[in-house]
Amino acid sequence: MSILLNRETKVIVQGYTGRIGSFHAEEMIEYGTNVVGGVTPGKGGTIHLDRPVFNTMKGAVQETGATASIVFVPPPFAADSIMEAADAGIKTCVCITDGIPAQDMIRVKRYMRRYRREERMQLIGPNCAGMITPGEGMMGIMPGHIYMPGRVGIVGRSGTLGYEAASQMKALGIGVSTSVGIGGDPINGSSFKDMLELFEQDPDTDAVVMIGEIGGPQEAEAAAYARDHMSKPVIAYIAGLSAPKGRRMGHAGAIISAFGESAQEKVEILKEAGVTVVPSPAEFGPVVADVLAGLQKAA
Repeated sequence: MSILLNRETKVIVQGYTGRIGSFHAEEMIEYGTNVVGGVTPGKGGTIHLDRPVFNTMKGAVQETGATASIVFVPPPFAADSIMEAADAGIKTCVCITDGIPAQDMIRVKRYMRRYRREERMQLIGPNCAGMITPGEGMMGIMPGHIYMPGRVGIVGRSGTLGYEAASQMKALGIGVSTSVGIGGDPINGSSFKDMLELFEQDPDTDAVVMIGEIGGPQEAEAAAYARDHMSKPVIAYIAGLSAPKGRRMGHAGAIISAFGESAQEKVEILKEAGVTVVPSPAEFGPVVADVLAGLQKAA
């Protein structure tokens, strides 16, 4: 079981024939992802990587029955590609593209609100590593071999810290149900709270690792959700403990501008909500192992 992606999920690659789209589409296919085709305007009717290319998302969905797409489209055109996926009836869209203007993302968020909540496309990203359900499918740019199938969910703003957590867990024999990178931009499609909700509903996820960083209110909102609605343990790490106020650190979203946005404040908020906090990135594995051991004892 997984959230959002399994081996049956039919995936379309947007920006399919470009250099980056081709490279990652090939990796996804090799991993076993059910890639059914791609979209590059003007190249419809051709074959690429043994799969059909379409001019439009509507045409691709009609022909293949795809329910998911992944966007490898350059920043100036990426917002239009996301909105095209929504209009085509795609249920889950992962946008890898980095550098999409914030104003474009505001337009995307507003555009998607024209759909009723239950019919609205789930957008992951932009500026993210994507997602993987180990052993079943990958929609992203992560190294698939470091993920072992299992029962711990991962959700993070930082792709590389997500890889680190998965790698340490694998070394201790702990597997992952699904790992989702929600992206580091200040305006993104899905929040920590959205993903915690999905993991809480997934019968095959026992615990969730949440990787946050400085800037923005998302971690505080996730802490409140975990306190009030999560029956499963949440283990969190917050990057940027030494970051000075007002300094941008890496991601566009990683800038402290209000109370509750520094790493230390987020750590306090999470601890008060009953979330287990990982003190340093070197301790993901041991902390997760301790929490799972506690679950087994309680059972």
